Amino acid sequence: MLKDFVVEALELATNVEEHLLTLERHPDDLEILNAVFRAFHTIKGGAGFVNLPAMVSACHLTENLFDALRTGKAPVTPLAIEAALQASGFVADQLNELSNGAAPDSLASMPAELKDILTQAIEGKSDGTPAAAPAPAAAPAAQAAPVAATAAPAGGASVMKDGELDWNALYQAVVPGAAPAVAAGDVPAEAAPAAAATAPAPAADTAAGEPKAAATPAAQHNRRAGDTTTAKEESIRIDAGKLDALLEVAGESVQAANQASVLLEKLQQFKFEGTAAALMSTLAETLGRASRYSSELQRATLSTRMQPVGRLFQKFPRLVRELAKDLGKDVDLVITGADTEVDRVVVDSLYDPLVHMLRNSLDHGIEVDRVAAGKPTKSTISLHAWQAGSSVMIEVFDDGKGMDPDMLRSKALAKGLINEHQALTTDEALQLVFLPGFSTKEVASSVSGRGVGMDVVKTAVEKHRGTIRIDSTIGKGTKFSIRLPIELSIIPTMLVRCAGAPLALPMAVVERVVELPETFDEVGGAPVLRDQGRPLPVNSLAGVLGYEPGNERVGIVMAVPHPYILGVESVEGTADLVIKPLTAIHTNGITGTARSAEGELVLVVGLSFLLDGCRDTERAAVA
Repeated sequence: MLKDFVVEALELATNVEEHLLTLERHPDDLEILNAVFRAFHTIKGGAGFVNLPAMVSACHLTENLFDALRTGKAPVTPLAIEAALQASGFVADQLNELSNGAAPDSLASMPAELKDILTQAIEGKSDGTPAAAPAPAAAPAAQAAPVAATAAPAGGASVMKDGELDWNALYQAVVPGAAPAVAAGDVPAEAAPAAAATAPAPAADTAAGEPKAAATPAAQHNRRAGDTTTAKEESIRIDAGKLDALLEVAGESVQAANQASVLLEKLQQFKFEGTAAALMSTLAETLGRASRYSSELQRATLSTRMQPVGRLFQKFPRLVRELAKDLGKDVDLVITGADTEVDRVVVDSLYDPLVHMLRNSLDHGIEVDRVAAGKPTKSTISLHAWQAGSSVMIEVFDDGKGMDPDMLRSKALAKGLINEHQALTTDEALQLVFLPGFSTKEVASSVSGRGVGMDVVKTAVEKHRGTIRIDSTIGKGTKFSIRLPIELSIIPTMLVRCAGAPLALPMAVVERVVELPETFDEVGGAPVLRDQGRPLPVNSLAGVLGYEPGNERVGIVMAVPHPYILGVESVEGTADLVIKPLTAIHTNGITGTARSAEGELVLVVGLSFLLDGCRDTERAAVA
């Protein structure tokens, strides 16, 4: 019961934080005020049920604050928002401790400072000009408040009744669809508060903090309760390890079906008569059906691992708000594409890289004195995600001062990270920020300056076969672009052969196949082939991987930022392969292995290796 409460309450706490940051910009939004009130009320009920007194106290005070805010007894001030954020942070910290195995009785009590700031906010005090009082136009909607306020004590104040827990009220708070006992003089059943709903309710109230069309309070409450019950009935939590095991089995079943299809094709080359011919026909039909079902199983299993990046993005507005406040900068974080879906492993692994990138933009990119730079006082950092083919793209852009390639190169030279013959182009100079130990700050601060942040970013992205690129204009800003495969375990590939070895190239970077001539033009001693009017350099795949070069007469035009042609001996088709990553050894250019339909072991060439023009950037940096 405690585990279920923690999972649901963490979802609620995350939604609350998002609502509060939206409320800071739209202080007269009554629906958000109601959503936050219900969230804290629900968490309080569950916390009382599992005996977490500190959490109950914090939620109770915050619930009182939002009851005062939504009824107009207290104004929505910066102090009120800050108090609610601190309460949300305290609750989230306790929930995370419980999630990590802490015993309930080992949790800290509510800090006196939190109690004081919540009390001041309830009393209507402000540390500055009030953000805004509820607008007169919202008066009709505000009439709904007395109904909820009347109902609130039934689930709120009754958590502790006559010195004892009111089990009936707590049961209604944590069990979906529980009908409250209505006595004479109580609030009618149709006016029962939405606080009886469970965790997902606040998420249904607003989408990205935007208010919906007006509706009657009773209708809104009934709809939310109904939606929550339906969602509960249609969803189930499954351990992630079980999903991973299921995906591996599904992938292997597809591979087995493909191998069986190849064997069947070979058998059909022989002549069968009578009963044997009928059996072969039945076998072909059965195998075709098995292949379809295994493919459907694989697709269905993959879909269970997909999660929207919004689950990750919603953690960043508060982080940016607090860090900008510490740095004395006025920054607005704009998030788009939060519904883009990607493998859950990618979502989980992106948190640290994005934190470092946002901190880098705030500390290094955004100017302290923007007026002197001829820019608006408020700066903007954009976090944007979208799907591009079989990849997901994530961009972090700031409208700050940009990066000076010459300065970056000078810093790297001074630190001994490169020599005078390296990083000569603008792109190569910008990539220097990813070198371990590189920083443009002379003195490290609590935010940056130790030369590890951007190195962590590149390492984490490349770990999942992704790439990262920097585009920067002095005085205009800097953009970091991350490309990652949507699905980590299965990728579309082109099967090729070099020096007799079977290899697979990710289709994400394959543009087309061309025929190579026996002789090439040369530029600076390197072979070049003109393709569609463009002179493109030609690389031998066997040569860059360390194989003995053979007769390479097939070229693959690579769709990368700096296009080139990759020479191979032959192209043997395309296939969706189940990739097993190389973890114990590091091989230049190879990121994993797979099995072809014929059962042959195939080496998979790394996406980042191909995007970088077949250069092992990690080794080059060390050299």
